[in-house]
Order: sequence, then structure tokens, then C-alpha cells
Amino acid sequence: MAQLETATLAGGCFWCTEAIFNRLKGVTSVVPGYAASKVANPSYQEVCTGRTGAAEAIQITYDPSVIPYKKLLEIFWHLHDPTTLNRQGNDIGTQYRSAVFYQGEEQKDVALATKEEIEKSGIYKKPIVTEITAFTNFYPAEDYHKDYYDRNRSQGYCMFVIDPKIQKLLKEYRSDLKTA
Repeated sequence: MAQLETATLAGGCFWCTEAIFNRLKGVTSVVPGYAASKVANPSYQEVCTGRTGAAEAIQITYDPSVIPYKKLLEIFWHLHDPTTLNRQGNDIGTQYRSAVFYQGEEQKDVALATKEEIEKSGIYKKPIVTEITAFTNFYPAEDYHKDYYDRNRSQGYCMFVIDPKIQKLLKEYRSDLKTA
């Protein structure tokens, strides 16, 4: 096994992104939390005020020999809307912004290159507004946020917001999924 690496991504509600990336081969852990906070160890309630500057994000630990960073970003670009500023669907606020928090020049270069590829592809009709910025900090979310989708699948938000993203993942990235 290659040395594990870390990626930090924000694509709206972390319940959605955690559920998606937890299903990928080569991903050893996905931690929901708060990135780029101006406040140490912010609570969910503090983040929701918009005053912490934090984004709901996930920190992914992965084996790059199984799933490269570029593949993680490809999935990231396709499974959230990178064209909406400070929102994903009905989730509105700076904490729901789209962001790639790169760790090192290599991640920065891959993030910029994949963003350009997506822009040129014409998949999205509106400009991509995803922040690509250096990683500064990450604070794990409260325990009740961890594995939220898998523990609450019959909850309305899970059925109407997360399920369609999981279905898209199953359809478009089946070969990248962990086997049961």
C-alpha cells in the first residue's frame, strides 16, 4: 500500500459529500468537519451563523495508488454544483460554498487543471465559482454528523437530497466503488 494522502473538499452539506466519498475504493476514511475557520473548534451552530468563515467540508484519507487525487476531484466536480455561490440546492450560506483546500503545489496544480477541464467541457452552462485555496485548518464535526446518511436513510433530507447523488455515483462511477 502506498503512503496515504489527505484531501479536503467542500461541496455543500458534508452529509452528502461524506456519503459519496466513503463509497470509493482507496478511500480509508472521510471525516466531516469545518475547514478554513477563523474560530478554533467551531460548533455546528457557530458555523451556521456564517461568522466563523468555515465551510462544511470533508477530510478524505486515501491511497493514491488506488484512487488518485485527480479522480477524487473528477467525482467532486460531477457530484455537486460548482456554479452556485455559497449554496447547494436549498442549503444557503457561506458554509455551503464549493471549495478545494489544497495541500501542496501538486494538489493545487491538479485542482486548477481539473477545474479548467470541467469549464472547457461545457457540462455546466454557468461559470464555476469553486474556491481553490490553500488548506489552513480543519476541525472535525460533532459526532452526530458522522455517517449521517448511513444512519438516517429514511430521513427526508437523505431521501431527497443525498439519494439522487448516490444514484448518480452508482451510475457514473460504479468501477470506482468499494465492494461490499
